[in-house]
Amino acid sequence: MPHPHLSNTPEKAGGTATAEQGQVMLDGPDGVAVAMTPEAALLTAQSLTAAAEEATDQQSAEGHPS
Repeated sequence: MPHPHLSNTPEKAGGTATAEQGQVMLDGPDGVAVAMTPEAALLTAQSLTAAAEEATDQQSAEGHPS
């Protein structure tokens, strides 16, 4: 089942993170804004990095079938 907030077209612009009063603020496209603890932000950064690496590998595999 698709996520109700996901578009069929992936966003090309990245979000911007800032530190404000001991919290991490993430501002994304289309008015997305999230406040996180530093710990949650680090976990999110690790998860995003892992997913981005996997997606890059998937794109590479699609372009170079074995």
